Amino acid sequence: MLEIRPRWVRLACLSVLCLFLCLPGQSDSRRAPKIPRCPATCSCTKDSAFCVDTKAIPKSFPPGIISLTMVNAAFTTIPEGAFSHLHLLQFLFIENNDIQALSKHTFRGLKSLTHLSLSNNNLQQLPRDLFKHLDILTDLDLRGNSFRCDCKIKWLVDWMEKTNTSVPAIYCASPFEFQGRRIRDLTPRDFNCISADFAVYETFPFHSVSVESYEFNGDQFVAFAQPDSGFCTLYIWDHVEMVFRRFHNITSRSAVYCKPVVINNTLYMVVAQLFGGSHIYKWEEDPQRFVKIQDIDTSRVRKPNFVETFQLDGEWYFVVADSSKAGSTSIYRWYSNGFYSHQSLHPWHRDTHVEFLDVGGKPHLILSSASQPPVVYQWNRSQKQFAFHSQITELADVQMVKHFWVRKVLYLCLTRFIGDSKILRWEGQRFVEIQTLPSRGSMAVYPFIVGLRQYLILGSDFSFSRVYLWDDLTQRFQPFQELNMRAPRGFSLVSVDNKDILLAASFKGNTLAYQHLVVDLSAK
Repeated sequence: MLEIRPRWVRLACLSVLCLFLCLPGQSDSRRAPKIPRCPATCSCTKDSAFCVDTKAIPKSFPPGIISLTMVNAAFTTIPEGAFSHLHLLQFLFIENNDIQALSKHTFRGLKSLTHLSLSNNNLQQLPRDLFKHLDILTDLDLRGNSFRCDCKIKWLVDWMEKTNTSVPAIYCASPFEFQGRRIRDLTPRDFNCISADFAVYETFPFHSVSVESYEFNGDQFVAFAQPDSGFCTLYIWDHVEMVFRRFHNITSRSAVYCKPVVINNTLYMVVAQLFGGSHIYKWEEDPQRFVKIQDIDTSRVRKPNFVETFQLDGEWYFVVADSSKAGSTSIYRWYSNGFYSHQSLHPWHRDTHVEFLDVGGKPHLILSSASQPPVVYQWNRSQKQFAFHSQITELADVQMVKHFWVRKVLYLCLTRFIGDSKILRWEGQRFVEIQTLPSRGSMAVYPFIVGLRQYLILGSDFSFSRVYLWDDLTQRFQPFQELNMRAPRGFSLVSVDNKDILLAASFKGNTLAYQHLVVDLSAK
């Protein structure tokens, strides 16, 4: 008798049958994973691949590849991690191509690599630490490349000196001074890779016509003359915030120069003004303030332009350059309780600047003038007076003369508003011109040293101010950097908390502070 089962029983049986057929191993329809094939542009064996005319590095290879060769490739750069999928690779030959650039991490992940060839390509440099993680690399072939032996290859010189990897001889193709030299024979000292840069560090929201830095009671200060705002403003260096912050103001209706001088642990400030006379102030600690202690004779100093301080035979002096037709540049000497008139120089010549310097143990003053070439006065110790000595050059319109020393040789820089500035060298009896610097519109020049570097900055009212760096080989200044500042009138260098900061007083724009940054070109 035929048994008819209920519909729900039939459906349950079909479900069980379907589940049984779908279990793993119970169906022939399940396919095994595909084994990567050899790329079309490559020939492969069990453990090696040889690729020709490849347009890009293939993304997959058969398993077990330990040797890869690529020749006549149609690409010129190899990106980061290009071979990271070939972690078993032991031999890698990228030869006879036009490879021009590699990523720093091109060979990332190749922990088993022992042999690497980049021969006969078009490589001029290699990224720093390219081989850093190839821990068991025994053979490296870099022959047949046009290496440029500059700072970007200095790391390779260091690495070759320390590594146990065998590297056949490679040679410099450029620059000219290294052309044909074996790279292994170079030393780190052959490369001058330390450069520098001046970058804006702090901006002061005011115009100024002079800036002077000084130390007092263990702190670092700068003083700015601000004729527009009517102050001689002092800033102090904040060792926590690493900036200059406002410290004190001296009211001055027309200050053109604020010159600090510390005598017997007491701070004095000579404030030269265009109107209302010039004055000397003394700093008092309790309460903290500047107190005016002295007026400067207005019959002598009518239109001050610059103030210089110096010591002679243990005594302090300051000199004011007077730029009026009726006044005269005047020297003041410190006595026990103030400065007193000592000597008048150079009357009627509208002096713009005074520079003090010592030549062969003989103190001198160089006066720059708007009406005649700069002149030299020499100190007479017996009379305790400066006497006219000589005229430096026939050049007129010299706004400022500054001196500097390079390897015990004395140099002068003469800056001019109309015409080129000049560099002069002392030849034992006279100054000889050795270099001309373009400087139209220059009213300020400042030579300064940072570390072993001798710099010179020439301000300009019409274009960028230019920083020059002294070159020992040519014994000349070479252009170094252009700085954007408006009508600079003075500069001062402050070295504090491992920072070298160049301050620039600006007559028509914000006063600026630039930090001197050291840059290692070989680290890039």
